[in-house]
Amino acid sequence: MTLIVKPLDNIGVEIQGFDITRPLGEALQQQLRDLWYEHGVLVFRNQAMSPERQIAFSRIFGELELHPLKATLSDDYPELFELENGGDKDKANTAYYHGETVVGRLDWHLDLHYTGKPNHGAVLTAVEVAGEGGLTGFGDLAKAYDALDDDTKALLDTLEVVYTFNMQRRHMRYVDLDGYEPGPYSPKKPSDVRFPDFPESVYPAAMTHPITGIKVLGIVEQFLDRVATPYKAGISSDESIELLERLVAHTRDPKFHYFHQWQPGDMVLWDNWRAMHCATGTPPGVRRRINRTTIKGEVPLGRVLLDE
Repeated sequence: MTLIVKPLDNIGVEIQGFDITRPLGEALQQQLRDLWYEHGVLVFRNQAMSPERQIAFSRIFGELELHPLKATLSDDYPELFELENGGDKDKANTAYYHGETVVGRLDWHLDLHYTGKPNHGAVLTAVEVAGEGGLTGFGDLAKAYDALDDDTKALLDTLEVVYTFNMQRRHMRYVDLDGYEPGPYSPKKPSDVRFPDFPESVYPAAMTHPITGIKVLGIVEQFLDRVATPYKAGISSDESIELLERLVAHTRDPKFHYFHQWQPGDMVLWDNWRAMHCATGTPPGVRRRINRTTIKGEVPLGRVLLDE
């Protein structure tokens, strides 16, 4: 099959001419891997999806792994798990934003960033599309890094940043808390949702992609806590806080973003070593189901601080 590459809004590309039901030879698989590394976010539409096809497609890009929450669809497909709105899990995922009730909203983040070893990527497919809301946003941290001035890039090369795992959004230092109120069933600790706890992790403020070698801004708002030992880089604690505030604001610039409005048959693949993502959430009672497969991260981008 002949692939056609169409740029999306701001970042990423839509791949046209692809048919997941047809044989995917080695040359095509390599072309898909090359496009993934080149663009970071790939969108495919009008695919005849099934769990078996999604799993087989995802394995083109690496070994698959389970999420720590171990939320699977069935024993038959342990690699696949479901992101659901409008079901039993809504209570724990409900919060209020400027008086509006929202289910399943997630701030900008990298998956498993709090472990020191983020997964390499993931594939999402639409099972049940939300009638209202339910967008998934992607942000290109390589383009965000490229847009920085040279002095900031030089400073980032000398810095590491620390991420602290929190269940309570109001304890996250750099997310936008304006108008936010937790829901009555928002989890207070990881065990409330059968999630393990994690020690702090530390990352280079300017990361190098293990495969492509491109520079990636190592700043995402969720779980971001502080600059590690800022004095070693010749800046004060106050200056380090102001720097992180400036960089988080920089990552929120829409020119680095693409928001996907889900349609039946959609499939999205992204490089979690390069692209952050978020979820806008849905109003209460709105059904939305997305199937996810996760591509294992073989290379640690950061490290845990447990023994330091």
